[in-house]
Amino acid sequence: MMRILVLGAGAGGGFPQWNCGCRLCRRALGGDAATPSRTQSSLAVSADDGRSWVLLNASPDLAAQIKANPALHPPEGRRGSPIAAAVLTNADVDHVAGLLTLREGHRFAIHATSRVVGVLKANAIFNVVNPALAPRVPLALDTETAIQDGDGHPTGLYVTAFSVPGKIALWLEDPRLPDFGSVPEDTVGLHVRNGTGKGFFYIPGCAALPPELTRRLSGAELVVFDGTTWTDDEMITAGFSDKTASRMGHMAMSGALGTIAAFAPLGVKRRVFVHINNTNPVLAADTPERRQAEAEGWEIGFDGMEIDL
Repeated sequence: MMRILVLGAGAGGGFPQWNCGCRLCRRALGGDAATPSRTQSSLAVSADDGRSWVLLNASPDLAAQIKANPALHPPEGRRGSPIAAAVLTNADVDHVAGLLTLREGHRFAIHATSRVVGVLKANAIFNVVNPALAPRVPLALDTETAIQDGDGHPTGLYVTAFSVPGKIALWLEDPRLPDFGSVPEDTVGLHVRNGTGKGFFYIPGCAALPPELTRRLSGAELVVFDGTTWTDDEMITAGFSDKTASRMGHMAMSGALGTIAAFAPLGVKRRVFVHINNTNPVLAADTPERRQAEAEGWEIGFDGMEIDL
């Protein structure tokens, strides 16, 4: 069996976002039960009944996420952690900043594409996560990798990273270059499986669903997917940004070119949205958008959600 914990289902900034007074955030700040808070996007996966865990991305909220999930607590009476490794899908702040939380001498492995490993190496602040204790292991695209801990021991999980449409992390954009300097290794999806072959897809950032990706996902047991916005112009309409979702490297949920429509013919058995922005109306349980998404067979991810495969 493989255990999956949704540590955080929100997008960058979480929900409610600390500096946002939009209608949804006001409801959440007021304690409305229909709008529960969500921390920033991350999963934890175990193939050994919870003895060790692999993080899929490390959000800035990681310390709070560990506290909220007893499965990730240290052993009684001493230092340590069941976190054996982290696998990163890109270099976005909301997916790498949590690595800094794991700097207190804990041994674990960091798996990411060579591009993302290079980003960590180039930014000296990540050296507080001592590479001698937390080796950075490059992931080759389209090649299954046995995920190991910091001592090289197997975790029982196997990951295949594959490029998905997206873009370079916002803080690395270069407006002088085509597509802001993005390369295929900047944004990846993951297929994660255990030794029995049970597996799922994790794609928290994706700007489109081209034919090669739809073929890969068709008939999947579980896909945990990018749910940033409901409409492409949502941030503009709300008055919070001049960027569309697609400009930020994300598909919208709704519309003829949206995620819900694109997944409809794929036969995916279970579909869960994560990385949900604070402006997205599906965050409230009583909205028409939420009802529509659920009627189409989608689940809206939440902090503490548990999935067993």
